[in-house]
Amino acid sequence: MPEGDTVWRTAHRLDQALAGREVVESDLRWPEISTADLTGRTTLEVVSRGKHVLHRLEGGLTLHSHLRMEGQWRIEATPGFPARWRRNPQLRALVAAADWTALGLRLGMLDLVPTAREHELVGHLGPDVLGPDWDLARAVDNVLASGMPIGQALLDQRNLAGVGTMWCAETLFLERIPPWTPADELGRDTVERIVARAHRLIDNGRRHAVQSSTGSLRNGETHYVHARSGRPCRRCGTTVRVAMIGEPTKERTMFYCPGCQGGLGPTDDGRRQVPMGSDRGAARSRWSY
Repeated sequence: MPEGDTVWRTAHRLDQALAGREVVESDLRWPEISTADLTGRTTLEVVSRGKHVLHRLEGGLTLHSHLRMEGQWRIEATPGFPARWRRNPQLRALVAAADWTALGLRLGMLDLVPTAREHELVGHLGPDVLGPDWDLARAVDNVLASGMPIGQALLDQRNLAGVGTMWCAETLFLERIPPWTPADELGRDTVERIVARAHRLIDNGRRHAVQSSTGSLRNGETHYVHARSGRPCRRCGTTVRVAMIGEPTKERTMFYCPGCQGGLGPTDDGRRQVPMGSDRGAARSRWSY
């Protein structure tokens, strides 16, 4: 699932392409709103809220979308717009101005609501890591009060909005914190340091097309542990591993280094994990992405 910095960049590109421009064509391929027509309305702004995109339009309407695992918004020049996009079975939304057209592909959520009721869709979210409402102290309070392991608490968007599995794993590795440690056992100073680190990483991530926690933008060198299970830790050489974190039916993958982060996690069975993408028959890891 895209992280908060990716969603922020998506909203920023949509805003640059559409803000202040009149909608000349719209096509919303979502059952509840398929008959809605945005034509003639001017886009006021497009902003992100955590992992949500809010496209605000003249007349008090908001087109809300969530990318989920595979969604994306694509921008194409309206003049000479290829007809093939209209036939694309993955197209969920089309919003066109005279010069640019926005295409929502494989979207996980799409709603059209009065702007005054946006809170019904995003009001449950905690402080937005990249938003004007960012409040470090409140985010720390939420994490401490959650009663969750620190990795799970960082991923819970009700505590703070915008952290996904990648930035969660990279943050906890850099801070040498075991992801399954109860947040309230870490103490306020440590949790504040963790949350502040996540904020810095994501804030830096929104400025670059390539997300990197290592400082390198070269392919294969951008992360310390995320998606590196079965490979040696860049810090200590121990094999990086992946295990699940979270409550049943809501589990998420957590990459970590047992050498740097306190040993095997409680959900890790210790079986050999080969590098992602390896194909060694019976030796292949049971983890799939």
